[in-house]
Amino acid sequence: MTLRYILQFLGAQRSNGVEALLVLAAVGLALALPEVGSKWFEKIEQRFSRLARIRWRSALLIGLLALGGRAALLPLLPIPQPVVHDEFSYLLAAGTFAHGRITNPTHPMWVHFESYDIIQKPTYMSKYPPAQGLILAAGRVVAGNPFWGLWLSLGLMCGAICWMLQAWMPAGWALLGAGLVTYRLAFLSYWGDSYWGGAVAATGGALVLGALPRLMRRPRVRIALLMGVGLAIVANSRPYEGAWLGLAVALALLAWVWGKNRPSLGVAVGQVILPLLLVLLATGCLMAYYFWRATGSPFRSPYRVYMQTYLPATIFPWQPVGRMPEFHHEELRNNYLGWVDYIESARSHPGQLVMGKAYSLLDFFLGPTLVAPVLLLLLVGGWGYFRSFVKSRKARLLLLLCGLPLLGMALPIYFNPHYVAPLTGALYAMVLLAMRHLRLWRWRGQPVGRQMVRGFLCVIVAMFLGRTVVHSLYAHGFAFPWRPAINENVGRSRILEQLGRYPGGQLVVVRDCPTYSADLDWVYNDADIGAAKVVWARDMGFQANEELIRYFQDRRAWLLEACDSSAKLLPYPTMDGNEEPSARVGPLYDPPKTKR
Repeated sequence: MTLRYILQFLGAQRSNGVEALLVLAAVGLALALPEVGSKWFEKIEQRFSRLARIRWRSALLIGLLALGGRAALLPLLPIPQPVVHDEFSYLLAAGTFAHGRITNPTHPMWVHFESYDIIQKPTYMSKYPPAQGLILAAGRVVAGNPFWGLWLSLGLMCGAICWMLQAWMPAGWALLGAGLVTYRLAFLSYWGDSYWGGAVAATGGALVLGALPRLMRRPRVRIALLMGVGLAIVANSRPYEGAWLGLAVALALLAWVWGKNRPSLGVAVGQVILPLLLVLLATGCLMAYYFWRATGSPFRSPYRVYMQTYLPATIFPWQPVGRMPEFHHEELRNNYLGWVDYIESARSHPGQLVMGKAYSLLDFFLGPTLVAPVLLLLLVGGWGYFRSFVKSRKARLLLLLCGLPLLGMALPIYFNPHYVAPLTGALYAMVLLAMRHLRLWRWRGQPVGRQMVRGFLCVIVAMFLGRTVVHSLYAHGFAFPWRPAINENVGRSRILEQLGRYPGGQLVVVRDCPTYSADLDWVYNDADIGAAKVVWARDMGFQANEELIRYFQDRRAWLLEACDSSAKLLPYPTMDGNEEPSARVGPLYDPPKTKR
């Protein structure tokens, strides 16, 4: 099983296969020609070090690079359309906050609008914590589109990670690490190409991880406040993972307070503990108020309401599967039954579940090029060399900050790479420390390790240029196996755009086909359903649908047959059974031009 995941990581995806071959070529070249291009590399490294010398400028520069680079990629990766359930849920939160509301009242016809990852009662709102919705709302309010909030979060993430890395290593290496984050996460991942990425949580984690070593060196109130803000962001974006990170940070602070280089009690309390507790107390009060407005209880989150309403499934494999709730829609029930089957499979194969998570984590954050320095550190020096590496105080602390949260993240059944977002900075810090140690390795008196590290960076540049070229080919109609964006539900976005051209409001009743895929659902609505141009509703039978149509009597009604590969849009049948001629609508078809 382990071998299968290694082979999949190295070659099953064409991108990883090509990258792995280039990494092997870089290692071979370093062994054969350890001095090739040294003068050229030294000049680049000197200029890079001078650029990184002013730390605040480096963080600002890398943030602007992320913003400018993602904007430059818009012709190849245009503003994304929402696809998966999570994106629509976050956009519901963004629309709610953009309207100046904390949540939305339950609609009288709410049963027609039930969908994934949202709650309809006691209020109509996203199930997720509010941080991602808030940054998307900022983009919608300021620039008219939530994408620009996502775009801003990428710049904040990269700048914050640069600031974080500066606390752990020399400025040049910190700038290099932030550049790797920018290349891999801001440019070529779904974090910059969808609305459910991890940039917000990664920013919060970077503030926490950057504040910790600074506080240990020199306790200051403003750094403690930054740590508190980071913990608040993580608590409102990835609360479970943030709790594990907070535990690791608490253990590190406890060891510092009681260690050899401990500060005085007055300094520890006044400069660190008290400011941190004040920020966390304020955060807890605001979260309780948000819960109260959304669910009626300050101790019950929307996520908990959603789980109790719809999901018999559990979070951890040892928990018993709950009683199947009563569903108003068969398609929702069938989808959640599929989750129950997935849980049973995960219980039967726990090792495969953990290995799948490890593969997904390494593939997304690092890839073959950034995994190679860690593996080579073991190969070239054996366990003794690796043990000398972990004797470093910084390495041990990073192992704690990464290891404990990763252990916690291995426990739940479900996993996506953005779950690990709060640890983004720590993961790249570990890789950079490995690269710094590998750079010192000499073989037969030759600086082979230094040449390997230089070769790996050349591979990264080559892969970025290659991916950009292939993106350009994809934009002109060629197949592209490396594209990071998820397969889009083109039918929904196309129909939404086309129905928006009609005068007045539109009501679309969605009837699912036998080939319907719950991964690409159609029924999602704006925060203000009554004011939306297009309202999406589930088919509940002729009588219930007529009640809905009478409620929205000022809207033009449509019946949509939703299938995986196409969509058939018809004017909704009238009460006497008469029906206008059908019209095919989808990726290749336009709606009728005549008006009823």
